[in-house]
Formats: sequence, structure tokens, C-alpha cells
Amino acid sequence: MCGIVGILNPAGPPPEIRQRLTAMTDAVAHRGPDDAGQYLGPGIALGFRRLAIVDLVTGNQPMATADGRVRCVVNGEIFNHRALRRDLEARGHRFRTTSDIEVVPALYREVGPDFVTALNGQFAVALWDEDARRLVLARDPVGIAPLFVTRVDRQLLFASEIKALLAHPGVQRRLNPTGLDQILSYPGPVSPHTLFAGIESVPPGTVITVDRDARERRTVYWDLDYPRADAPADPRPADVWVEELEAALLESIRLRLQADVPVGAYLSGGLDSSLIAAMMGRLEPDAGRRTYSVAFPDHAIDERRWQRLMAERIGSRHLEHEIAPADIVARLPDIVRHAEAPLRESYNACSLHLSAMVRESGLKTILTGEGADELFGGYVGYRLDATAMRSDDEPEDPLEGMLEAQARQRLWGDPAFMYEKRIAALREIKQALYAPALAAALDRFDCTAESPVDLAMLDGRSAFHRRSYLDFKLRMADHLLADHGDRVAFANGVEARYPFLDPGVIDVARRIPPALMLERGEEKAILKRLARRWLPAEIVDRRKFSFVAPASPDLLRTRANWVFDLLSPARIARDGVFDPDTVADLMDLYQEPDFAVNQTYQDDLLMIVLTYGLFADQFGLSTPA
Repeated sequence: MCGIVGILNPAGPPPEIRQRLTAMTDAVAHRGPDDAGQYLGPGIALGFRRLAIVDLVTGNQPMATADGRVRCVVNGEIFNHRALRRDLEARGHRFRTTSDIEVVPALYREVGPDFVTALNGQFAVALWDEDARRLVLARDPVGIAPLFVTRVDRQLLFASEIKALLAHPGVQRRLNPTGLDQILSYPGPVSPHTLFAGIESVPPGTVITVDRDARERRTVYWDLDYPRADAPADPRPADVWVEELEAALLESIRLRLQADVPVGAYLSGGLDSSLIAAMMGRLEPDAGRRTYSVAFPDHAIDERRWQRLMAERIGSRHLEHEIAPADIVARLPDIVRHAEAPLRESYNACSLHLSAMVRESGLKTILTGEGADELFGGYVGYRLDATAMRSDDEPEDPLEGMLEAQARQRLWGDPAFMYEKRIAALREIKQALYAPALAAALDRFDCTAESPVDLAMLDGRSAFHRRSYLDFKLRMADHLLADHGDRVAFANGVEARYPFLDPGVIDVARRIPPALMLERGEEKAILKRLARRWLPAEIVDRRKFSFVAPASPDLLRTRANWVFDLLSPARIARDGVFDPDTVADLMDLYQEPDFAVNQTYQDDLLMIVLTYGLFADQFGLSTPA
């Protein structure tokens, strides 16, 4: 994976266009430190930074068809490129490299914009068809590879990171309050919103085409389509499903081990990363596999016991790094700059340390376990749904209960279904937290005014599948795979690959009956059945341990001057986003000796306020009107 940028209908003389394209490309040089490439043609400018993983010698981009009429830049990996290449060669196509990306323009030549449906990979594609004067932008089904767009005059700009768009002098730096409201309301921002007004994130599974008539067409080519709850359940027993899941996951890992450089693995000490690492060791037993983990001095959140157990079990060369709150404070400006958004938690600092360890050890490709919790029911909400333990979440006041039911119906299509938190109570919190002027305008940017997802994909589905779909869309795509995944990996020139997010694995997961996913009320029951074939009982049977890092109370206790400066009443008032009195009250509460944020059930509001201040400073954001 790499970094891509581009301008459709670039304005100005060629030297100026090239200068702007170079500035945009340089802004994502960290994503691809190995090489760079450009193409300037009538109506289009494409830029590329390369992280060389497949075809190290001849794989630089842009790639083109033999006649040069179709050109593309791709941030990503096409894992089924060998099968596609054989089929295309049988149809008469000839290739000059062994790069996985060279199949993309040839495939487009065969089937047009529908080429994305044939790809198994993680990708953001920008493809230019010279004959049709057509630009095609596409993001992979799950949203692993980022892609952002904005318009300046009559130009369309696109890039792998917002930093590249901001490198263009015509792009303004203004807050999108709806994006901030999403961070307060959901697990993270939700495409197409970003924190910047006028800059959109292309949603996962979406193709954008812009033809010579300049009209933009958006097509959703993939979505997570669970079976309806009233459809006949597959009667096969759990062990049969385990066999099918095991085969799909092994094939997914085999595909993701394709590289002309070594591939390592993250080890959190939990079920998901341990299973990936164990399967990697079986597929390539003599590869001298390397594994990486972070640890904490706080024993309550430290997992090195299980990390070391798994490293010894699979015989990997294991590296670990202990992170203290002071380390997080020191890296917080960096992680906010790479995230391009305020943060709800500090654990991106851990991910940034991990990718730095990978790069310093000489590797640049890593496998990781994201996606298992969202597909197999790894959060407490799934168990609460199954056991009807939601009484504590229901409002006691009848009026509040009515408002809450209306909000749930609007957002999730079901007045009885709760996701994450009570919406009516959340509005009160936001009204108190926002600065008075912003709070008074909340109706204009309230992200809970309409559903952030396609309600048709929730209609008629089981509670398990509804929650999985929402976690997939609201937690994973623009948070776990974005600020917590892509940005902190590529900050150090490292590519992360996600075996649980392979189309074959997802297809198996979507067909497994929910009753087997939560057998006897146990989270990820079917995945644990599989894991018992591969992992020691200490890993499989250990209590679910969410990956958490020190919260804002821990950061306050470091007494770092700049933290208190960013949270001071004068600074909060100058930013004009949050209420100084409310922030002062939060600081008093968070500094009480025994206070702690339960990151599983509570929002770390002060972390959002603190990182917003860093975000505004890093990007020179204008104060909201």
C-alpha cells in the first residue's frame, strides 16, 4: 500500500500543476518512502508515493495499459492478482511487470467500472480513461484503504490523506461540526463526513465516476448483507461451521502472506491476533516470524503474560515495548496529526509505537486481528442483547423514554434497539459540553438527526446481525481501520493487512446462525471453538480483555504543562468549540484521586476536548463562526 493523490481538470500552466501535484504527493511521503511517480495529461494529474512490497523493481506507479490510454494509481494490495492475471492473459492482455496493480487497468478495459467487484484486496483506486475522459475513484468494500475528495473551483482533488488535499492552496481549513458531533455520538467519524468542511471521505464499497459531462455518479457496489431473521437457518452443527471458517481464514492468511518482503504479526495477547499468528506459523513454519506487542506498567491493563506465552508457543522472534502515560503525552501531537481528527482514546499512541517497532526491525508488512469482534460478536453489547440485560439503559422518565424511542427508531429503525448509548441523554451532554454559540446551533449539525447507515440493511435482521452491521459501519471502517489502523501504520511506512476482513471469511461469518455465535451466552463462541484447535487454553479461556490504554485522568497526572495549557479556560474560550465552565468541571472531576474512566462503558470527554485542541493547532483550523 502507498499514497495516491490527483487533480481532475487541473487549472493553471503545466509547471504550476506539477508543483501543486508534487506538494500534495510530498504530504504523504511517509506512506511511501521507497519511490514516487507522476502523470500529467490533458484534464488529469496523478501522483504516487510507493511502499514497495510486491515487485520491488518494476512495480512503481502510475500503471497503464499497453497503449497508455488507461492509467491508474492504487493505494493497496490486490490479493487475487495472480488468478486475475492468468484470466486476463488468456483474453490477450500482456503485462510488463509482476505487480499486483498492473491487473487493474487491464481489468477495467474488460468490464469498465465494475472491475472493482472482481478484486479481493484492500485498495483505493484512481483510474483515468483517456478515451472516455472518465475518472473512476473506488474504495475497497470494507474501507481499509482511505480516500478523500474535495472540490476547488471546477477541480476535483483526491488523496489518501487529508494532509495532501490541504497542501493545495485552494483548500480551506474549516471545521465540519457534524464530523465533531459524530465523534461525540458514535465510536468515531462516519463517511462521508470528516472533520473538515468541504472534504469528504469516500464511503467503503463505493465507486465514484466523473465523465466528460462533469457529472458525478456514486454507486455502492458492496454492503454487508446479513440474512433476514425470518429466513430458514442453516441447520449444520457448529463443528461444520468451524471447518468452513478455518479453511476460509487459512486461505485469507495465505493470500496476505504474498509479498516480496518479510511479513510479521501483532500480538495483543488476545484471541484474534493469537489465532492469526498461530496460523501464520503453520503456513510458513520456517520463516523466522517476528511478532510485536506493547505493554503497560499498570498491571490492570498489561497483557505481556499472554503475549509472551503465544510468542513462545509459535516460536516467533518477539519484540515488546512498555508504554507509560508520559510516553503517550509525548506522542499525542503526532497521533492527532496522523489521525487528522480528535480522538476518543489514547491507544493510537500504542499503535504508533507498534508500527515504529516494525519499521525499526526492518519489516514493513504486518498482519493484525481487526474485524473479528465486529463479525463474531466480541463486544459486551452482543451478550446483553442475547440475555435481555438492558433494563439499566432504559430511561425512567416517560417523556425521556418517548424521546429515546423516537431517536432509536430514527437511527436504527427499531425503538427498542440500543446501540452504544442513550441518544436523548447524549444530547443533554453535548448541549453542556459545546460552547454556547455552538450549542445553540446544534440542530443544524446534529449527526443524530438522521441515520448514519442504510436502514434497509438493518430491517428484519436479528439483533446480533444489526449490532454487527452497525459495528462494521460505525466502529470499524472510519475508526479502527482509519485513525487506529491505516494512519498510525503508514506514519512509519508500514502496511497492515487484515485476514478477518477477507471476502471469504466475511461470507462465512454472515451465514453462521447467531445462536452459534453466542452459544450459551459466550461472546465469539464459534471463533473460540476454532481457536481451541490452535491455541493454548490460557488464551482461549481468558476473560475478554478490551485493548485499552491510559485515559485522560492518567495524562493529567503527568502534570505536563502543555496539557493544562490546552485545557485552560482561556484556550477553550478562544477555540470557541467547547464550554470553558464544563471543561473546568470535568478537569476537577478527572483529577480526583480515585477517579477513573471505564473505557468500555464511558466516554472520555476530556480526551476529546484535549485532542481537539491539538487538532486545531496541527491543522491551523479556523474558529467556527
